[in-house]
Amino acid sequence: MAKKKRVVIDDPRAIRALAHPARQRVIDELFNGKVLTATECAELAGLTPSAMSYHLRALERWGIVERAEESADGRERPWRAAAGSLMISSQSNEAGRLASQAIIRSSVDRVLEQFEQMAGDDPWDDISSLSRSRLWLTHEEAKQFGQELIDLVDRYKKGRTPASHPAGTRQISTLLAVVPMGKPPQES
Repeated sequence: MAKKKRVVIDDPRAIRALAHPARQRVIDELFNGKVLTATECAELAGLTPSAMSYHLRALERWGIVERAEESADGRERPWRAAAGSLMISSQSNEAGRLASQAIIRSSVDRVLEQFEQMAGDDPWDDISSLSRSRLWLTHEEAKQFGQELIDLVDRYKKGRTPASHPAGTRQISTLLAVVPMGKPPQES
C-alpha cells in the first residue's frame, strides 16, 4: 500500500492528541521511517506496552499512524507513519492555538536537547546551525516562503529511511518555523 506524501493535522482535537510527550517521541521515530511494535514504542516512551497500545490507537483514529504488515510470528503487529511527513496546521481558534503551541514547545525543546547532546569533538559540528531572521513579507509571500521551506526539506529527504540510506550519511534534525509577528496590516 502506497503511503500518502503528507498528513496535515488541522483539527484542534487531533493536535491535542499529538501533545502527549510519549506520543511525540513515537511519532518522531515513526515519521523518520521506522516501523515499530507497540512494545518497541513503549520502550522508547517509557510506558507499558498496553499503555502504548492505547496511545497508538488514539493516533490511528486521527490518521497519524497505521498498522504495518504483520510480523513473521504474527503475535504483534507493527506500526508505521501514515505518510512521509506530518504537518501541524491549526491556528483557527484558541484550542487549536494552544495545542499547536504545546507541540511547538516540545519540538523546540527536543532540538535544544540534540544540540546539547552533540559531543564537543564531533567532526560534523561545523554544520550545526541555528538561524533566526525577521522578514517583511505579504501574506502571499509568507505562504510561498513556508511552502518553499517544506519543498526544500522534501527535496533532501529523497525517500531515505533508517533502513535505506547511502553510506556516509548521517541523520540531521531540522526545525523550520514561520511565525507572523505583531498585528496584521489593515486591509485597504
